[in-house]
Amino acid sequence: MIVRRFLLWARTAPAEARASGAAALAGAYLRSDLAPEDQHEAETALIALIDDPSPLVRRAIAEEMAASPRTPRNLALGLIAEQGDVAALVLAHSPVLTEADLVDAAAVGDVLAQRAIAMRRCLPSSVAAALAEVGCEEALHTLASNRTADIPDFSFERMIERCGDSGVLREALLERQDLPPGLRQVIAARVSDALAHFVSGCGWLTPERSLRLARESTERVAVALAAGGEPTDARAIVEVLRATGRLTPGLMLRSLLSGEPALAEAAFVILSDLPAARVAALLRDRRGAGLKALCRKAGLPAALEPAFVAAILALNARGFDAGAARQGMDRSLLREVLLACEAMEGGEADALMALLRRLDAEAAREEARLMADSLADDAAFALLVEADPSFLIELENADLRDAA
Repeated sequence: MIVRRFLLWARTAPAEARASGAAALAGAYLRSDLAPEDQHEAETALIALIDDPSPLVRRAIAEEMAASPRTPRNLALGLIAEQGDVAALVLAHSPVLTEADLVDAAAVGDVLAQRAIAMRRCLPSSVAAALAEVGCEEALHTLASNRTADIPDFSFERMIERCGDSGVLREALLERQDLPPGLRQVIAARVSDALAHFVSGCGWLTPERSLRLARESTERVAVALAAGGEPTDARAIVEVLRATGRLTPGLMLRSLLSGEPALAEAAFVILSDLPAARVAALLRDRRGAGLKALCRKAGLPAALEPAFVAAILALNARGFDAGAARQGMDRSLLREVLLACEAMEGGEADALMALLRRLDAEAAREEARLMADSLADDAAFALLVEADPSFLIELENADLRDAA
């Protein structure tokens, strides 16, 4: 009877009053111990109020019932059929909506609806896949930023295919721990290409120079990613590089000369089609037996064999799996390879020596930068001590306390 009187009153009440009454009715439905008949009437009344001409009424109902598991599913579906903030509120929080409801809402919803779905906690993979396929750029960014969303690998790939030029999306994807390593390499390549086109378009560098810098930047990222992840990550990165035409002998040589041979080893396995254990044994043989045959099996140019053999033997001399002392080229390894290749003659040999000298120059610049940073830090520390000698005593006392 109370519900019927409410509906009669709602026919003439002002919008603000109807909204307050709708919120009270929704709260009573969720939290009061209504008789079954009254509960049914209240549910019917709430569903009828979805058609109220004022959005204030629908908003009031959504605010009360969006997050409740007791909300009637038909009511929730009626609310998400609206556009705008009312639908977004329910889509973001309602536990009564099924995966099929959310997939359908993602397909037909506006930007607010798609973003609301993308921010749901523990978003299932089927809904994430739907958003990756049809979601707008803002929704994809929200989805990538949702750490609780279960995003399949193929959906990550689709997001990059559709909106990989978006810097905010790339940044959000790179912050995810579950982003496949191969796709990290794809994003790195996109960033490098974008920067290359930008600087050449501005006339700051020639197109050839900017493309070379982009390629070298992509190669450094690939080597670092392969070295820093799981053994399977290196193979995934190599597969991506191969599919995009970026797996070159120069990149493999960079991996070896950086003291981080994971990428080169994975490349030898894929290119030679030999078992991984066989390739690992050949690369770690200190005598170098079978290295030339491995290079030929991998399809490397004959002119590059001396450089690869020298690099691998130099790595083995200090421990193939020892790892790099720091990120970047290892100049001691480079010297070994330069000595092994300097007597070579011919056009291909000249191109190889040019590559090696360019890598050596890159390593020299990196060493100089690190040394300059170190000298500047020492100078800053000396000035600090000179200005306040007691600072050094306090620092020594702090070190003694830490040691104790």
